[in-house]
Amino acid sequence: MTWSDFYLICFAVGVGFSILAFVGGLHFHLHIGHWHIGHVHHGHGGPGKVNAATIAAFLAWFGGAGFLLEKYSGLWSMFALAIAALIGFTGACVIAVYIAKYLVREGEELDPADYEMVGVLGRISSQVRPEGTGEMIYSGAGTRRHAAVRSDSGKAIARNVEVVVTRYERGIAYVRPLEDLETDKDGL
Repeated sequence: MTWSDFYLICFAVGVGFSILAFVGGLHFHLHIGHWHIGHVHHGHGGPGKVNAATIAAFLAWFGGAGFLLEKYSGLWSMFALAIAALIGFTGACVIAVYIAKYLVREGEELDPADYEMVGVLGRISSQVRPEGTGEMIYSGAGTRRHAAVRSDSGKAIARNVEVVVTRYERGIAYVRPLEDLETDKDGL
């Protein structure tokens, strides 16, 4: 394998990962020894400096620059390698700064508990018919959200009734009116 082939493979892998991430929301983790590449957190929130986007950017810029330098500049291979690595590092830094500045809010951390539906308090926005579905509005992860709901008992629930999610299956929240839960609690 020649240096040109190596650079071309790096370029293709970097561009390929970038396209997959853009089109399909690439989500992967690589575990190498003690390194966890893909999502690296440093304890202060947000993605780490080394993530899938910066790795893809490094590979694409490094490979592209290396290929062009190797093919058309006539530089010594090790000097071309050093320049390509510097260009790749610069590309990765540009992407890391863009992500940190424009895509991630300061102090934003995802907590799985913010997305747990059981126990969520909401208000029916579209009535639930007997054995049918309706919709509720609730607050979650700092925003106003909505969810498809069914009555846990199979009875109708009118609009604007406060409800609590008792279980969540296949994208449907099963709810009980809050007043029914308070009545059950008083009866115990």
